[in-house]
Amino acid sequence: MRRDFIEKKDASVNQITEGVIWKQLLFFFFPIMLGTLFQQLYNTADAVVVGRFVGTQALAAVGGSTGQMVNLLVNFFVGLASGATVIIARYYGAKKEKELNDTLHTAAALSVAGGIIISITGILLAPFMMDLLKTPADVIEDSIIYLRIYFAGIIFVFIYNVGSAILRAVGDSTRPLYFLIVCCFLNIFLDIILVVGLNMGVAGAAIATVVSQAVSALLVIRALMKSKDLYRLEIPKIRFHKFLLISIVTIGLPAGLQSVMYNASNMIVQSALNGLGTSTMAAYTAFGKIDAIYWMISGAFSVAITTFIGQNYGAGKYKRMKQSVTTCLLLDFIATLLVTAVLLLTGKYLLQLFTTDPEVIKIGLKIIHLIVPSYALFVFIEILSSALRGIGNVLIPMIMTCCGVCVLRILWIFLVVPHRPGVSSILLCYPISWGLTTLLFILYYYKEQKKFFRTHQE
Repeated sequence: MRRDFIEKKDASVNQITEGVIWKQLLFFFFPIMLGTLFQQLYNTADAVVVGRFVGTQALAAVGGSTGQMVNLLVNFFVGLASGATVIIARYYGAKKEKELNDTLHTAAALSVAGGIIISITGILLAPFMMDLLKTPADVIEDSIIYLRIYFAGIIFVFIYNVGSAILRAVGDSTRPLYFLIVCCFLNIFLDIILVVGLNMGVAGAAIATVVSQAVSALLVIRALMKSKDLYRLEIPKIRFHKFLLISIVTIGLPAGLQSVMYNASNMIVQSALNGLGTSTMAAYTAFGKIDAIYWMISGAFSVAITTFIGQNYGAGKYKRMKQSVTTCLLLDFIATLLVTAVLLLTGKYLLQLFTTDPEVIKIGLKIIHLIVPSYALFVFIEILSSALRGIGNVLIPMIMTCCGVCVLRILWIFLVVPHRPGVSSILLCYPISWGLTTLLFILYYYKEQKKFFRTHQE
């Protein structure tokens, strides 16, 4: 009885549209950030256990090329499904229950259909993917094994990500965190049993990850089915609603294509690094796990501001939208400076978690010193593009990102790197592309902001 009372009270007072902005952003941010941390620990646990107990080649196999290919397909779908997040946040802010639930069930149908399609595609094309990325011969067999097992269970990744995105869109960022904590520890336990105990190598690491992701998917489904708020998942009602599907795709497709371009450019960078040998590939794999610390923080602020903008837009609180963007920029910038300092000071020790190979550590430190100081350049890109997504403005931001970040990065690899080959030359494409795109976003956002407030008044 008391629980029902609390839930009804919380539903009647939406803190995202009513509370102190900086406090609510942080209350929303921390569970998302911690949730992303534990989600990253899925693969990081694989990398640590495999790198320590199997070897450098196996470490390269569970990250590197496989990581880039997984990210390409998964991030496309997550970007596509982000359209549902925007629409759900808007309907929740406006308290439109029917439209909210129709969108929820359409998003659920999309996750199932997308999971099946990408699972089949990934399993069939795994060898081609690894050849395309010039994966070294001593790594390619293990890479294909890991990739095929991962893709066999990719539907669980999609279901969890869509389900947790729905919860966050309505302001619930804590339960996805709890689910991930449970499943992260389950993954670590299974890694130890399958990789170390049963000596199953990269196959054991992949199976551990898939099983853990399946559990997280089941937990989020249960949460949606038992909801007493405006939204509730009912399995028989899972289907596509044509209008809402079009709306989701209209908003989400540019984000999905942007993710594809990001990952395609990263794959080209990965391919260039692979050509420098297994040690460089392993170093970049280890750095990718360290680098994820920043991206999980940045991504959490991105989700937070998109949800804030979407709900306040639905509630007609336009001044609060503007205030939340400024606050979020400041918070993200402070967090970025702290992360940069920590990674520069502890980079060597973090790399030693993954490998004891001195050559790999040496290359990894070079990568850290080149990329980490440039994180601050990305703050404006992340927050401003997410804010624009919250009101459904996705096309122009996608074009700016694809051209400023992705195309420039690709041109750098093909036009500059051949004349100056090496790790530093290859990775300079990141700070250069981030700097240019940041400038474009600042100019575009403040132009669009003025236009928005001329046509929208509270």
